[in-house]
Amino acid sequence: MAAPARKTSKTKKRLRRTHQAITKPEISFDEANGDYRRSHHVSLKGYYKGKQVIKETSK
Repeated sequence: MAAPARKTSKTKKRLRRTHQAITKPEISFDEANGDYRRSHHVSLKGYYKGKQVIKETSK
C-alpha cells in the first residue's frame, strides 16, 4: 500500500481546504409578493422575476 514520502505541511493542507468553507444562501426581498426568497429561485408562492410561473394548488 502506498504511503506519503513526506508529511503534508500546514500551509499545503490549509490551501487545499480553502474551498470547503460553508457559505450562507443569498436571500433577497421579492417585490412581487412582498416576501423573502433565495436569489435565482422560485418563491414559495410560485413567482420568479415578478411573473407567476407555478400555479398555486388549493388543498
